[in-house]
Amino acid sequence: MKNPITLIILLLLLSGCMAATVAMAGSTQTNTSGSNTAIEGGYTSTASTTYQSGSSSNTTTNSTSNSNVKSAPPSAGAPSYNSMTQDVCAVGVSLGVQTFGIGISGGKHVIDKNCERLKLARILNDFGMKVAAVAILCQDERVFESMIQAGTPCPIDGKIGKDAKALWSKYDHERPDYNTYVKRMEDRKKADEEAQAQITAELDAMDKVQAIEDKKLENAKKMKEWKHPR
Repeated sequence: MKNPITLIILLLLLSGCMAATVAMAGSTQTNTSGSNTAIEGGYTSTASTTYQSGSSSNTTTNSTSNSNVKSAPPSAGAPSYNSMTQDVCAVGVSLGVQTFGIGISGGKHVIDKNCERLKLARILNDFGMKVAAVAILCQDERVFESMIQAGTPCPIDGKIGKDAKALWSKYDHERPDYNTYVKRMEDRKKADEEAQAQITAELDAMDKVQAIEDKKLENAKKMKEWKHPR
């Protein structure tokens, strides 16, 4: 009987001195445009000790680690557009917009109308078509206005000089500077009305002064007749 009891006691002592450790570890990492997220955790450690007297000690440790790192994507670069040859009035335009999550860029060629007008006028003048050269320049409202101010109105319907001025006055809605012209005429009309109102007020004031003077003369005449009756 003693031998089995001794064996059982030895087994109990051996089990009491054993420590059980369970460890689990996991790591998750996610990469997307503009962010890099790594999540590490799930580590658990458990230790259990049982002493001969029957007392026990338990220890549990949990550890979780999260990491989230964000970085901007590369900047959007606008494409490079070069101007065309010297005989074509085209200018390259490009644009790029960059946000944190997305970037957009684009470009195109646009026509410079003023450049075309100058080239066409120069060619027409070289061909001896001076009136036609002036006419195409007059499509610019600044040129049209300067021609009017200089007393040499732009050609219209084959007319020049006074005849052209008469037609422009009749068909003023065809002027390239029509909006500016209408505003200028309205401002002039308003200025003329204010000037006329001022002149009228001055004339009325002069009439009042004259009426007072006439009244004084009339009273003086009556007084003289009263003092020296006939």
